[in-house]
Amino acid sequence: MKTADQTFVKVHNQKIILKNIINHYPVSRAKLSKITNLNKATISSQTALLIEKNLVSEIGTGSSSGGRKPVLLVFNKDAGYAIGVDLGVTYILTLLTDLEGNVIFCDYYEISDNSFEAVKPILLERIQLVASKAPKSPYGIIGIGVGVHGFVNKDQLVLFTPNSKWKDVDLKTLLENHFHCPVLIDNEANAGAYGEKLFGSIKHCTNSIYVSIGTGIGLGIIVNNELYRGTDGFSGEMGHMTIDFNGKKCGCGNYGCWELYASEKAFYDNLSQLKNMEKVNLEQASKMIQENDGEALKVLETFGHYLGIGLTNIINAFNPEAIVLRSNLIEANPIVLNSIQSTISSRISRYVHQSHQIYISQLNRNATALGAASFMIHQFLMDSESFHTNK
Repeated sequence: MKTADQTFVKVHNQKIILKNIINHYPVSRAKLSKITNLNKATISSQTALLIEKNLVSEIGTGSSSGGRKPVLLVFNKDAGYAIGVDLGVTYILTLLTDLEGNVIFCDYYEISDNSFEAVKPILLERIQLVASKAPKSPYGIIGIGVGVHGFVNKDQLVLFTPNSKWKDVDLKTLLENHFHCPVLIDNEANAGAYGEKLFGSIKHCTNSIYVSIGTGIGLGIIVNNELYRGTDGFSGEMGHMTIDFNGKKCGCGNYGCWELYASEKAFYDNLSQLKNMEKVNLEQASKMIQENDGEALKVLETFGHYLGIGLTNIINAFNPEAIVLRSNLIEANPIVLNSIQSTISSRISRYVHQSHQIYISQLNRNATALGAASFMIHQFLMDSESFHTNK
């Protein structure tokens, strides 16, 4: 076998072994051999390398039916730490996680000016704050993942953010130069979908849709257990599908976009106008709804109705097993699901079997940042050449 082929096989085997240690620890070398169908010599040499690289540790012994008790292996989840950022229109949420995605520290910061010039120093400051909370570890900060509310192409360039008007922003290079570690930039809904797939409501679903509902609306699409990005990287911009061809003009340049009617911003704008208030917030709106305020309930029903219209189109297009809704408003007022479901039921074809489930996000506001951090963890553990080398 050629050297290049041997190297490929060894690296491939090491990734299989590491993945199975992560999934099954504490685990013995003998059990790893059975799970992976790799011989004991390969298991022994590759686990030795993983131990040397501080990714795996030996702990006490396991039970035995006879003979010497096996030494157990565990994944060293504290070998390094990842940072995940949800770069919203009105906030920056930053998480520090270990290599299993457990949240170590969380920072939430509201922003009033969302221009790039104003956000840039704040973003660097918040990431630096979170990085400073990382315990000492062999690998330190292994990467920074950022979910952005806007169009991000396959080269990770932020092309346009309709609600904050960023254009052609190279956020990846900025952060890499400042923090000197790997950086990944993606759409926030893609990151949220990845987070929910790993840790939330859809972990056991093969085909699912994650819907992020805030200032705008974005989709993360999971097909055959993989994140679907499209040809140029910005699939899922369903907030800009037209539901009213004579409708209002959107910041994207289109008219009658779904998010103009079914986003949280649309809900708050409509309720504020109806109540003759400058700006209604979540706490005020929820109080009105819980007190059965007729006007607030009507606006909530309309919000749910428009969400249901868009979701019907999505069900017809993708036929998903499950849809996850990520919205502070919906999480605080789940009664709106009645309006959503009623609209879907009245509009979906009677020939289409309604096998989908609609869930409220289990990860809540952490979904995007946790997914973004998890992108970096996967890249570090499975794609990095720093420790997938052979001796």
